[in-house]
Amino acid sequence: MRVFLPVMSLAGKFPVDRWNFNSQAILKDLPEEEYNMLMAHAREEKYTKGQVIFREGAAPAGIFYISRGRVKKFKVDNFGNEQIIYVANVGELIGYHAVLAFENYPDSAAALEECRLQFIPLTDFLHVLNHSHDLTWRLLKTLSHEYGVLANNISVFGQRPVRERVAITLIVLREKFKSETPGGEPAINISRDDIASMAGTTPEHVVRLLREFKDEGIIESKGRKIFVTNIEKLVAATHYE
Repeated sequence: MRVFLPVMSLAGKFPVDRWNFNSQAILKDLPEEEYNMLMAHAREEKYTKGQVIFREGAAPAGIFYISRGRVKKFKVDNFGNEQIIYVANVGELIGYHAVLAFENYPDSAAALEECRLQFIPLTDFLHVLNHSHDLTWRLLKTLSHEYGVLANNISVFGQRPVRERVAITLIVLREKFKSETPGGEPAINISRDDIASMAGTTPEHVVRLLREFKDEGIIESKGRKIFVTNIEKLVAATHYE
């Protein structure tokens, strides 16, 4: 039987916004006319767990809105090692960076679980962008925030010990899965390989550290699901200020 401390807000305790792109804000409360124009020819696409949505180097034909599930954005190095850059959640857009830069995709995207995405054709997105001050401003604000997130990632993950990186990764993932269990402690349902890819370490290190966190009363697990039993201790394990 799992016994949890009350679900705690991280406000004032851990700066989780420094780790999230927050692209949900791009379409939230967008004027109805502009939203309808954007979605006029959108089509729903379904993806199974692990299925690739787009690959690095491919030319974009549009952008994607996540209506169900989670998507990982990642790069693969010359040795075939995957580095997850970001986990996108319901309500977020992906693929717009390449469109705005008039370049090919700078990274790849794949479904972390069964997903439904709305594919918005390139011509519709650019048409609304050319006529919407709101959408232009929101994209600019989001891109500026993303730069800060990526700079933070590079700084922290390039300098901090593996234990701290894994603790930070678990906090970020806890926030990603909170929407599924309102009022209760979320289950972080993601593979050890993906956690390792996010934290910039090996699956073996992740398994060892998860065992340590479990022994310290910070987490519990059921199968591959991870439950944070003491978020205060997990925040302390990050040594993040």
